[in-house]
Amino acid sequence: MSVVEQLQDPIVKKGLFQVTAAFIFAGIVMSLSYWRGLALEKELTRAFLRGFVQVLAMGALIGVLFSLAFGWSIVVLLGMTLAAAWISKDRGKALPNVFQLSWSSIVVGAGLAIVTMVVAGAIEPTIQNLLPVGGLIIANAMKTNSLTLDRFQNELENHRSQIEALLALGIPPRTAISQYMTNSIRAALIPTVDSLKSLGLVHIPGMMSGMILAGANPIYAAEYQFVILSILFACGGLTSMTSTFLMGEYAFTEAQQLKTFEAETA
Repeated sequence: MSVVEQLQDPIVKKGLFQVTAAFIFAGIVMSLSYWRGLALEKELTRAFLRGFVQVLAMGALIGVLFSLAFGWSIVVLLGMTLAAAWISKDRGKALPNVFQLSWSSIVVGAGLAIVTMVVAGAIEPTIQNLLPVGGLIIANAMKTNSLTLDRFQNELENHRSQIEALLALGIPPRTAISQYMTNSIRAALIPTVDSLKSLGLVHIPGMMSGMILAGANPIYAAEYQFVILSILFACGGLTSMTSTFLMGEYAFTEAQQLKTFEAETA
């Protein structure tokens, strides 16, 4: 079905009504954000509009992507990691080399997770299977990296005097920030850990439901969903640990002094 035929499908009009309802509900939250002085309205508005346009474009192009040769899936996934790193870097704007750090961390975490799932047979080596699940894994790595950067940047800024005091006493740089690295990793993994804890009780994953509706064995669907969440946890952990490890390298000067992040941001 061509893009024009897709747009002419009556179900698209129904979808637009649903999108409008979703935007109205989101608009209420944005209004509350403005009322509470959270200053999130611009970012939220851009995120919603950007997400809507991007997902529509993907919906229109998905048929073309699925018709490509398998080798192109690697190119597309690498492109996704670059986009993910570019988005994630905004959560650590003041940190040095944040884009390179983000891309390396996402590639390590998501790349190893995808390879593991392909080897285990959880993802069939076809572009139709690799792109959707690979995109899910990369998105999770991006989210974890963003949370890590945000927390780590705040930790360093809020505890600069303590870190500099430890450095003045001759404490190695990594030791001086080790507790803040640990705090960042723990905070970044909270959403994934909570998802695992609530799996089957509160969290009824869409992938599992979709497999069951498609006629898959419910037990296998449950097993596969657990595999996905376990891989996402491992992916997030690797991404977060890689991110903080690299930041331990970038955060200090050659003289083992903590860099002034605010100056680099300007």
